Amino acid sequence: MESSFPPAFKGFLDGLRGELALKRIPAGSLIYSQGDVCRAIAFVLSGGIRVYKTGENGREITLYDLGPGETCILNASSILSGGGYPANAAASMETRVALLDAARFRHLMAASEDLREFVFALISIRLGDVMALVEEVAFGRMDERLTEYLRERSVSSGPSSDISVLNTTHQKIANDLGTSREVVSRLLKDFERRGLLELHRNTIRLKKF
Repeated sequence: MESSFPPAFKGFLDGLRGELALKRIPAGSLIYSQGDVCRAIAFVLSGGIRVYKTGENGREITLYDLGPGETCILNASSILSGGGYPANAAASMETRVALLDAARFRHLMAASEDLREFVFALISIRLGDVMALVEEVAFGRMDERLTEYLRERSVSSGPSSDISVLNTTHQKIANDLGTSREVVSRLLKDFERRGLLELHRNTIRLKKF
């Protein structure tokens, strides 16, 4: 199994190799819709998954993104509680997952300390993501403040260019705006998804922003 998983959990998955179904998910494909029954839990081998909610007005808000070596805590929660999936999940790029049957997952959560530690560690991380999202929503339109910040700080890449560039880090922006790096990273990813900018290491390229 892929090395991006923690060593102990990688060994655990290797032991389940015969029970895992490998699946490729094309970019943009919807994996779960709100209310769906989760018949398996997915462990991400490569690519990425976006987990999001959609409002009645059609507006979307990203709860968190999954990468290689992770699984979705809402997927796990739905299986353990027997409830429907409470959000939407879509492949943000071509993604490979290993699927474990829901009944087997419930059994192993009771029997395997390695699985429990892996899931509980991810719960801690995702709770941090959601708390950052609550901060963003509850304490002002951080997206508007970030937009204004990028416009003021970026420099045109040429006299006839529609591209402007800002050399900085997500943490520096967060410090300047008085928020968390997670909030800034989430908003920048949303801007990139909407085609407004490109993210590179310590560089943001803005397009007609």
